[in-house]
Amino acid sequence: MVARQASFRMSTELFAAQPGPSNSLMDVRGLGVGHAISEGGAGDSGATIIAVPAGAVASVDVRGGGPGTRETDLLEPHNTVDRVHAIALCGGSAYGLAAADGAMAALEAAGIGFPVLGEEAPEKIVPIVPGAVIFDLLLGRWGSRPSAATGAAAAEVALRSASIARDGESVAGQGDDDSALAAATASGNLGAGLGASAGALKGGFGQASAVLPELPGELAALSGATVAAGIVVNPQGAVFNPASGRLWGFDSELAGEFGAASTTPVSDEAAAHLRGMNLAGTKFPAPGDGQPGSDSPQLNTTIGVVATDAPLTKAQAKRLALSAHDGLARAIRPAHMPMDGDTLFGLATGTRSGSVDAVGMSVLAATAANCVERAIVHAVLAAEPAYEHPSWRSIVGC
Repeated sequence: MVARQASFRMSTELFAAQPGPSNSLMDVRGLGVGHAISEGGAGDSGATIIAVPAGAVASVDVRGGGPGTRETDLLEPHNTVDRVHAIALCGGSAYGLAAADGAMAALEAAGIGFPVLGEEAPEKIVPIVPGAVIFDLLLGRWGSRPSAATGAAAAEVALRSASIARDGESVAGQGDDDSALAAATASGNLGAGLGASAGALKGGFGQASAVLPELPGELAALSGATVAAGIVVNPQGAVFNPASGRLWGFDSELAGEFGAASTTPVSDEAAAHLRGMNLAGTKFPAPGDGQPGSDSPQLNTTIGVVATDAPLTKAQAKRLALSAHDGLARAIRPAHMPMDGDTLFGLATGTRSGSVDAVGMSVLAATAANCVERAIVHAVLAAEPAYEHPSWRSIVGC
């Protein structure tokens, strides 16, 4: 095979940030991640629950023209409720929002929620679980979609992973805990990403994190702060450059995290194959191309969470979500289309003390965009072929 000649620039490590220990959402203290597959593990879709047992300040930004969401209005800075207990990321289109009901039930059973009557009746709680869905109904069986049982199962796993991270149990190398933590930090065909397709390719769920170094002057309070993203990648646009076949997000790499995939040129044959899938690798149909997915440009939406342990206000959490979309638009082109429902939630667990000023917010916002871009790459690199959709690696061979 003839290798395409290309020059690759070294990526600049943003503010000298480095990936966290697990390069996942689990690097943000106070969070837990859980996945479940519909129909008790035998289904073609799934749900991912990001649980915050102690609550997190939260907001959201919706950029796509076809969103499917739940309880996003209450996350606007001008509205009253400012803390959530979980975020539900779901397959199954609007049907999949049922998974959030199951997550609520699991949280209530664990005694987690908003005490609606205060100290007078602490047992009367309402868990706050906003959510968003992707459209994946035409991949696999039409009737296979997340249910309340799926959401409850994912929430129970998320609470378990949060407990492990909080108590440090995995450090002891206990088998079950290590397995649970490994699942919580993984990327690929998982949870809500099970039926996702990234343009003409198989998509999935991806994660990335960044830990800020020692910072000078007025930024010193953010030294060691962590930002992380968990993204379900199911866009209408393409995740690779059709001219070269390289993933758009490769230049966001920190500390060589993408391995040989980001530095090995894509062969001319593989690049031509990728370019010929639908319209330049998107879900837009190219007449007569005969490629998988060419008749399904409506199977869209990229959703996710960007989180930090920094102490943000609700308005600042909104800014975090707003800025995070820049990373989405860099890794997926075109993005935020009329048939996408692109939705990103911003979470702040506030496990760090102090406050964040405008300059600090600029650093966190830029880091959030970087994490989202990298998480999208990890989702695509970890994806495995499914539902007649090849993965990027299955074509490129690296």
